[in-house]
Amino acid sequence: MSQLRPRLDGVDTGELSACEFSTDERSLLLRLAHDSILFAIARREITLHPPTAHLAEHRGAFTSLYLRDELRGCVGYALPVTSVYRAVAETARAAAFEDTRFQPVTREEAAELNIELSILSPPRPIQADLIEIGRHGLLISMSGLRGLLLPQVPVEHNWDRITFLEQTCRKAGLPPDAWKNGAKIEAFTAEVFGENSTPTGTK
Repeated sequence: MSQLRPRLDGVDTGELSACEFSTDERSLLLRLAHDSILFAIARREITLHPPTAHLAEHRGAFTSLYLRDELRGCVGYALPVTSVYRAVAETARAAAFEDTRFQPVTREEAAELNIELSILSPPRPIQADLIEIGRHGLLISMSGLRGLLLPQVPVEHNWDRITFLEQTCRKAGLPPDAWKNGAKIEAFTAEVFGENSTPTGTK
C-alpha cells in the first residue's frame, strides 16, 4: 500500500476494543472520505476540524477505494500523527489522486466508489512468537527502511506467522529474514469497516 509522509514499546498491542467507533461515527467517517474526494474534484476546501473529542484522537488510518469490487486506490498513515478525522480525509483524497499504481479517480468514478476504512491502534513492540494472524498488523523497520501490512492481509493470502513476518520485511525492502536479525517488530490492531462490509473490531 502506498504511504504519504511518516503519517505514514512490551507486548502490549495498544489494541482497539471491538467496534470502538459507533455506527454514527463510522457513517460520519465514511461520508467524510467521500466528501474529501468530491471536494478535491470540485477544487473546494473541506473542514477538517474534528466534531468530537473521540474523533480528535490521533490514530493511524488507511483508506481503501473500490470500484466495481476492484481496488482503485489505497493510502494510509501507519503512525498516529494526526486526528483520526483528518487522517481519514487526507488518506481518502490521497488514495483517489496520489496512489501511483492507478490513474486519478474521475468525477464519474467518484460517484461509484465504495470505501473501506482501517483505523489503527498505536504500534507497539511485540515478540515474533506472540503475533496472531487475523488480529495483528505488522510494522517492521531497520536501517531507515519500514514496511507495514494490515491485519487482514495474511488472512486474505492464507499466510502463516512466519510468512507474514517475511512478507512484511519484503514490503520494507529488507531481506525476508530481517525480522530475526535485528529488525524492529511492532504490532497493531485495526477496526475495519466499509459500506458493504460488517464492521470488525480487533483485526
